[in-house]
Amino acid sequence: MPLTSPRRSALADQVIAQLRAQITSGEWPVGSRIPTEPALVEQLGVARNTVREAVRALAHNGLLDIRQGSGTYVVATSELAGVMNRRFAAAEPGHVAELRSALEASAARLAAERRTAQDLRQIDALLERREQVWESGAAEAFVEADATLHMAIVSASHNEVLAEIYADLGGVLRDFLRADVGEELRPEAHMDHARLVEAIRAGDGDRAAAEASAHPFGCRPGLPDHG
Repeated sequence: MPLTSPRRSALADQVIAQLRAQITSGEWPVGSRIPTEPALVEQLGVARNTVREAVRALAHNGLLDIRQGSGTYVVATSELAGVMNRRFAAAEPGHVAELRSALEASAARLAAERRTAQDLRQIDALLERREQVWESGAAEAFVEADATLHMAIVSASHNEVLAEIYADLGGVLRDFLRADVGEELRPEAHMDHARLVEAIRAGDGDRAAAEASAHPFGCRPGLPDHG
């Protein structure tokens, strides 16, 4: 007799959808700890077993990481992102740099052609935020600020497929940058992104692509120079 998996309750599916919405909307960003099980039971008005089932399902799909004694953390914004994180966790750093270079160069070229005034305002604000965080010396905050700036540039390409793929790779790319930055920001590791932003503002696709393509190889000493 063939084995069959137990059918998940409709209520658990509803809770999974609600928790997933908290993640995909950014209400619970990557790296954050979600509310405790008792808190979720109270907020959602469902039984503890239903909450536990929903959390386990999202952990199985790669969106959450259950850490005994610490809590449950958001590790990806979609099922595909979770798969990407697991699949490429041990990828060769040079290969990750080449992927970043290809995606970000294409996005920067398109952003130079398609950016709106609103895109530029957001990119300017995020560039300023990146520099402020660098000056503060907070390494993890800098990783997030840098990643957010690059995501905004990719979004300014107005290519939804490219933006979604880049977002799904976000965890992999953050881990790459986190390994480069380490626990302490070093002056020699700082990379100026102002030229990239100015090229996008000027509508110079070639220059924007050239700037973007070189950045990933400047992150980590020892990688081949593609600039």
